[in-house]
Amino acid sequence: MVCSVSICAGEIFELKAELNSDKKEKKKEAVKKVIASMTVGKDVSALFPDVVNCMQTDNLELKKLVYLYLMNYAKSQPDMAIMAVNTFVKDCEDANPLIRALAVRTMGCIRVDKITEYLCEPLRKCLKDEDPYVRKTAAVCVAKLHDINAQLVEDQGFLDTLKDLISDSNPMVVANAVAALSEIAESHPNSNLLDLNPQSINKLLTALNECTEWGQIFILDCLANYTPRDDRESQSICERVTPRLSHANSAVVLSAVKVLMKFMEMLPKDLDYYGTLLKKLAPPLVTLLSAEPELQYVALRNINLIVQKRPEILKHEMKVFFVKYNDPIYVKLEKLDIMIRLASQANIAQVLAELKEYATEVDVDFVRKAVRAIGRCAIKVEQSAERCVSTLLDLIQTKVNYVVQEAIVVIKDIFRKYPNKYESVIATLCENLDSLDEPEARAAMIWIVGEYAERIDNADELLESFLEGFHDESTQVQLQLLTAIVKLFLKKPTETQELVQQVLSLATQDSDNPDLRDRGYIYWRLLSTDPVAAKEVVLAEKPLISEETDLIEPTLLEELICHIGTLASVYHKPPSAFVEGSRGVMHKRLPARTGSGESTESPDVGTAAGGSAPEAAPSIIPSQGDLLGDLLNLDMAPPTTSGPPPPTTGMQMGGMDLLGGGLDSLVGISHSVDPYAATPGQPVNPFWVKWSLHSDGVLCLQVWLPAMKAKGLEISGTFARRAGVIQMELILTNKAMSVMTDFAIQFNRNSFGLAPAGPLQVLTPLGPNQTIEVSLPLSTVGPVMKMDPLNNLQVAVKNNIDVFYFSCQYPISMLFVEDGKMERQLFLATWKDIPNDNESQFQIKDCHLNSDAASSKLQGSNIFTIAKRTVEGQDMLYMSIKLSNGIWVLAELKVQAGNPNYTSMCFRVMFLFIIQAFTVFFPQPR
Repeated sequence: MVCSVSICAGEIFELKAELNSDKKEKKKEAVKKVIASMTVGKDVSALFPDVVNCMQTDNLELKKLVYLYLMNYAKSQPDMAIMAVNTFVKDCEDANPLIRALAVRTMGCIRVDKITEYLCEPLRKCLKDEDPYVRKTAAVCVAKLHDINAQLVEDQGFLDTLKDLISDSNPMVVANAVAALSEIAESHPNSNLLDLNPQSINKLLTALNECTEWGQIFILDCLANYTPRDDRESQSICERVTPRLSHANSAVVLSAVKVLMKFMEMLPKDLDYYGTLLKKLAPPLVTLLSAEPELQYVALRNINLIVQKRPEILKHEMKVFFVKYNDPIYVKLEKLDIMIRLASQANIAQVLAELKEYATEVDVDFVRKAVRAIGRCAIKVEQSAERCVSTLLDLIQTKVNYVVQEAIVVIKDIFRKYPNKYESVIATLCENLDSLDEPEARAAMIWIVGEYAERIDNADELLESFLEGFHDESTQVQLQLLTAIVKLFLKKPTETQELVQQVLSLATQDSDNPDLRDRGYIYWRLLSTDPVAAKEVVLAEKPLISEETDLIEPTLLEELICHIGTLASVYHKPPSAFVEGSRGVMHKRLPARTGSGESTESPDVGTAAGGSAPEAAPSIIPSQGDLLGDLLNLDMAPPTTSGPPPPTTGMQMGGMDLLGGGLDSLVGISHSVDPYAATPGQPVNPFWVKWSLHSDGVLCLQVWLPAMKAKGLEISGTFARRAGVIQMELILTNKAMSVMTDFAIQFNRNSFGLAPAGPLQVLTPLGPNQTIEVSLPLSTVGPVMKMDPLNNLQVAVKNNIDVFYFSCQYPISMLFVEDGKMERQLFLATWKDIPNDNESQFQIKDCHLNSDAASSKLQGSNIFTIAKRTVEGQDMLYMSIKLSNGIWVLAELKVQAGNPNYTSMCFRVMFLFIIQAFTVFFPQPR
């Protein structure tokens, strides 16, 4: 932002006099002085009318300077800018094409609404001008005008004219038309402006050979958005784009690589041309690495993506990525990462020799990465593991502190990958115990000692030495130390009883860290109740670690491949993650392969994709099954609504259900705190009655599932009852980097048989930072199981990433049905039949309604007044409520006029357990 600098009145006066001079040269010099002052931030807007008068000239240089001034000050002086319109219109019809183009370009850059309507006619003429320079300038002007007033551009038919320019005979006009349409399409992703077909693609490819380098980039980026009909068309396009790989401009090369990487997806791998194309892609990518460091870094970030998708392209070019002594650190680290990705059995020897050399460098960060890279090589290439371990031991012998610590961290991973193979080096590691001062290295060493305690004679002494400064350690070390000592105790119980008691006491009683305390209590409970189970849990066989733990998630990688040559490929993030204020983001995907019998290599296709269609969910969920049941294959079909609700048998209520009987403990739901309950000693505010009496029936949204617990998916929601149907209002927000799809929802069995009446309607993919609102109708004919509290609802939501669990509580008023008005005689008889023990009374605070207004309000929530009487100055309303499961609730509401704190409500119900549902909101019955 340029700061405004004051300019003295005398200087303004002098400039004004010179601008109105009769001498052309003096006038020209004056405009130059004005532009110079404007450039350094001086406010010369006072000269606006004088500068505008200088527009009437045949001198092209002077006209350019005046137009530059106008573009800068027109927004702050819109009324004065109108004065220049006639000159613009006149210049648009000038005999000189440079002046015509200059006029239309300047009008497009003046972002003043009043001027845009005058721009339309000159722009229309310039779009059909005989000179290609004017047409290409006018094409860009359409995009600028669309940004100012999109509706005007559409009404004037400029978009259709722009599409016609794609067929222009001049390649630069074609390139600018494509650029303008692409920019407009980005802000309106659903407009389908670039309706590409084989004919238009052929025209673009023809123009590609003749336009400038930036024109080529626009056309190549446009081609990348096209999906060929078949592998033959894909091959044809690739053949015509391949010559761009030898272009001198690196941006053109990367755009060509993007097109080829996308269209290669449609080529059969057994095709000869496929192999030829792979060989042609390598040299231009290698050539990019001979540029200056900044360009090298951009190229390396793009190559990193390409290697993850197709490592075979550069598998023979390992030496190109060897680090040079004068490379900047950011280039070194990126090269190191690509070396690991290209490492294979064929080249591992030279890679290891190179990495060992790097580990003796002076740059500490680079040395750490090099040591860690050796460990990654061992995990990736099994045949090299022994050589890698030997190399790491040699590095440990150097006794360089940070080298030793990194080596221990990676050796821990090697132990995980190859159990019972390299444990002979543990003794060497233990010799360096005292030199470890970094949390990650200390945690890794503690893990090794705990995991292999039975092979280390003095394991208890080693862990006890760490325990001495337990509270000074980082959380990572504390957690690892707790687990390691519990492992040691399970392996050597008689010798380490005091040690385990000491660490459990430190973790649970002396620590403020909730993670540490929780883990400590879990271990304590396991050890005290069932040592056998503790052994099965803590000493369970661990899964082998993945050989590529840092690969980009497949769907994100596909999207980034479609953005090669842009900032997204440098950040390794989709555009939606860092572009603010974008009105719509098109998530690009690679096309499916056709033309061969092999299956599409899509990461979204699960193992069950090819199986038979899932069977309909049974009306009663069987009690057998594992803890999570069949959640990973959630049934999308709505629950059956025919027939009566399933009976609630004792076996069914106590059995294991689809979500697992232990779901409460699984998701960490506590029933001891109720969100609607008042704290002890405070007046009780009954939530659902207060909601009925005081509001318009809109409940506040609550965050049911935080993003940190659901891999970026945040779920907020509430409940509503509309036209006799219970609605679960959900707001789904994607706070992750990848697109979320394939949503489904299922409820655990619950007290009132609530279940989704249909599938979760999320019809479009949920992109990063996007939010969608979904209304899910609920039925009350699902499986029944008594919950605690009674209105608790346990929910599982599935998407393409995982299955997530949460618990929420619905207001009991959602279950009040519309035919809940009981006959007066039946009400009286039922009231008398209900035992006094089945009665609870509650006080309602701050109710300023009289009895008639209260009755009217409550009726809106299906609480019906049966009778009314007045006793000793207070009105008594007798009401009936019918729940969705057919159970009646009778109520007596006492209202004393003028005393808002005297309102109370008494409930009577035949089934005592139903009182629970009301005491959730009334925690202090009288």
